[in-house]
Amino acid sequence: MPEQPAHPAAHPAADRAGTAYAIDPAGGCPHALNARLLARGPVVEVVLPGGVPGAVVLGHEELREFLGHPDVAKDARHFTDLREGRIAPDWRLRVFANAQGMHTADDGDHRRLRSLVGSAFGVRQVERLRPRIEALTDELLDDLGRAAAEDPDGVADLRRHFALPLPMGVICELLGVEPEHRGRLHELSHKVIVATDIPPAEAMAAVVELVELMGTIAAARGARPGDDLTSALIAARAADGDRLSEAELIGTMRLMLVAGHETTLNLISNAVRALCAHRDQLALVMAGGATWSDVVEETLRWDGPVSWFPFRYPTRDITLGDTLIPRGTPVLAGYTAAGRDERTYGPDASRFDLTRDTTRHLSFGQGAHFCVGAPLARMEATIALERLFTRFPDLDLAVPEPELPHQRSFIGNSVETLPVRLDAVRPGSVSG
Repeated sequence: MPEQPAHPAAHPAADRAGTAYAIDPAGGCPHALNARLLARGPVVEVVLPGGVPGAVVLGHEELREFLGHPDVAKDARHFTDLREGRIAPDWRLRVFANAQGMHTADDGDHRRLRSLVGSAFGVRQVERLRPRIEALTDELLDDLGRAAAEDPDGVADLRRHFALPLPMGVICELLGVEPEHRGRLHELSHKVIVATDIPPAEAMAAVVELVELMGTIAAARGARPGDDLTSALIAARAADGDRLSEAELIGTMRLMLVAGHETTLNLISNAVRALCAHRDQLALVMAGGATWSDVVEETLRWDGPVSWFPFRYPTRDITLGDTLIPRGTPVLAGYTAAGRDERTYGPDASRFDLTRDTTRHLSFGQGAHFCVGAPLARMEATIALERLFTRFPDLDLAVPEPELPHQRSFIGNSVETLPVRLDAVRPGSVSG
């Protein structure tokens, strides 16, 4: 059954160009669209899939202000159309509004939930994971090499064999998830969070199955506790049920799983694409003129793993720049647009440049909801890229970059597959 309109009326407001932008659920590479919309202004009114009026904050300084604004909430009780019953039950994006966890909590509830997981992702705790991440990286590079050697054309999908299993393996070990569940968990999380163009019924079925599977994993950890985050959360709930409800337990596990691998998968993939397309920048870092950390931070700015992320809601009418966002509007955070805002990064903002100052980028958020997993994502991506290009310095894309299939999503920002040759010979090179 096709998705029914989630809002009974057309979008009532208009942006500076005279009409609100209707979001394409199939998404695609966001940068050309971001540039067109930024030309209208740093905040643009949109029509979300399903006919729901909303807004996206695209400008860097406006997004920084919005993310830390005291009158902006994450709890969907502030979402006016949802609270007043104007959203269809099968609305595809309900999953973002209805989720329970620290990412949809405010104030005391947010601090309570974040405190339960924050210690596992501190810089010191993450540093203790370095040997395991390095060992897993080396194992996966062996797998990548074998996959390329077994292919008649010497091609391997870097996402499948390396960029996905690395963060997925790490976060699942942290959560105590058995290996047999990991493939299905990725398939389900991709449908729930990333694939915004799939039918609502398929998305809702994926939500139900994902919640059930997380419940199965939690039950297993409850029966056989281990040295993992899920066991720690269950113990905290057993000691004091007021600290964590059953729904919050499952919601927290789901958030950790999805955020702990989908974004890092895209980050690694986007960095590899950027370096292959900018061989001068790869040569710079290989020669020691820039660091692998510089690669990670510039990728986060230039081609971040998340494009437009839902939702935040003003608790009163607020003005960003000269644009009014009415109370209760569902607002998207336009991370990829902010990363290339020329007002912040200059007229060459669209250039990939490892010597650029990237300390201001917002790809991990800002304020109270700054990504708790940022230290882990940075470590994983830095180790992955350094060891990948040290092992395979001639690695290159197996197809022209424009032919890579982009994720069909306006939330996730990367490609679906990343075919590479590990010993590619480029024009002008000499092979022996």
